[in-house]
Amino acid sequence: MKHILSICLLSFLFFSCQKEIKAPEEINYPERPNILWIVNEDMSPGHLGVYGGTGGETPVLDSLAKSGVIFTNAFSTAGVCAPSRAALITGAYQTSIGAMHMRTLSFSAAGGDNYPPGHKSYSTVLPEGMRTYPEYLRMAGYYTSNNVKEDFQFEAPGTMWDESSNKAHWRNRKDPNQPFFSIFNFTTTHESQVWARENEELLVDPADVTVPPVYPDDSITRRTLARFITNVMRFDAQVGELLQQLKEDGLYENTIIFYYSDHGDGMPYYKRELYDRGLRVPLFVKAPFIKAGTVDDQLVSFVDFGPTVLSLAGVKIPDTMQGQAFMGNQKSEPRKYIYAARDRMDSEVDRVRAVSDGRFKYIKNYMPEKPNYQNIRYRLSNPLMVHLLELHEEGKLDENQERWFDETKPEEELYDTQTDAYEFNNLAKNPDYADKLTELRNAHLKWIEDYGDMGAMPEMEMVSQWWNGADEAPTTEPVEVNFEDGKVSLSSATKGASLGFKKSAKDSWSVYQVPFEMNEGDSLYVLAHRIGYKPSEEAMVLK
Repeated sequence: MKHILSICLLSFLFFSCQKEIKAPEEINYPERPNILWIVNEDMSPGHLGVYGGTGGETPVLDSLAKSGVIFTNAFSTAGVCAPSRAALITGAYQTSIGAMHMRTLSFSAAGGDNYPPGHKSYSTVLPEGMRTYPEYLRMAGYYTSNNVKEDFQFEAPGTMWDESSNKAHWRNRKDPNQPFFSIFNFTTTHESQVWARENEELLVDPADVTVPPVYPDDSITRRTLARFITNVMRFDAQVGELLQQLKEDGLYENTIIFYYSDHGDGMPYYKRELYDRGLRVPLFVKAPFIKAGTVDDQLVSFVDFGPTVLSLAGVKIPDTMQGQAFMGNQKSEPRKYIYAARDRMDSEVDRVRAVSDGRFKYIKNYMPEKPNYQNIRYRLSNPLMVHLLELHEEGKLDENQERWFDETKPEEELYDTQTDAYEFNNLAKNPDYADKLTELRNAHLKWIEDYGDMGAMPEMEMVSQWWNGADEAPTTEPVEVNFEDGKVSLSSATKGASLGFKKSAKDSWSVYQVPFEMNEGDSLYVLAHRIGYKPSEEAMVLK
């Protein structure tokens, strides 16, 4: 929800701050550092004071930002959670692996209230040889924990996390000297909390919020925005509690701390869109090697997060990752473009692609016969969405607000996001911008050529190919165990499966890499799981 912030103010902040980023060779990166990711849902940068502020106070996050580096041009790969998180966890564009729909990438609660009766949700089958970054961290000896609401746990092999639940914590590792990678995902700012917390006390006066030009300035708009800003303020306090735990454990100064949102604001005409208000995210990083007060305006994409965490952890970035590290010993040159996509959102089908150089945004509408607005049932619980629809029917929205409801959209769009922050003025047919249009159009086509775009394929055809024509997800073939010369080797007939093993039922799964030793009388538990398939049954093998 990017409501409030005048993006123009944001732009002023971005370009007026001095960059103080050191070259990679000047930085002594720590070996096997502890890494903490703090993530919230559905929030654009402008709500935070360091990005301009929108009416509320966020002292904890502002302080954390000022103690490290603030990134001003960080972008998700979609304006909605599941496709963006697919890019985060794989380091690959969701369109290249079939995770572009909301949701093709499956969560335990996929479906639910977001979908009409009878809708089915399928889990993306990752390409053979592709692993997620938590697996690589675990293979490097990291303890990985994913603290997430139970309903939104990623359906992942046991080899991905040491623990994934609403109780997951770095404090749960048995060896306090083991390096950890921990994620804490907060849902306080999620779109749904606008109506779920409707009766809670507001912490900001509706009269004090800034109303963006995509909405009418009236009491319903102001109260809805005030509710969201209040949720942001409550989230800020939650972050303070988490950081206090880090300090109590003596880990605050030496832990690399990332903070970001999973995409832009969850408000109407923001979430699920490919305009900057749906894609631009807050991002800052605090680390011992970063000078406080640093600002970095390089382009950063969600596909870069996985490579970056591996780079910081001293783990070689695999070829399957399409992003590039923006920190660590494997840091790349700054990227030239960021890319994003919109496909099926719940019950509504569309195919839109975007590329931006940080200032100019190109959008390709592959289904121009469809409007931008999608009649998504879930969103109708937001009082502002209902209000906008009523004003649309009454003809009371201005030209820019009404544009969302146009029956069709242009095949191509081009915007100067520096002078036109809300992307109202389409420059695609302006001859003065013909060269920029050609440049970004070609960048989009080159991106498809380099990585493919499975969004061009009918969804059920894609699923059928994943499952070799079967009507349901195949089951991962069980682990084959071979004992030889005092060592155990594991394999599965399912190519691309992750293999897990443990020597006690109470242990978390270890990722199998090479043959390992076993002692006489040891127990051995094994499991195989390829993402997108059903896992094999857990088996206990006695030597």
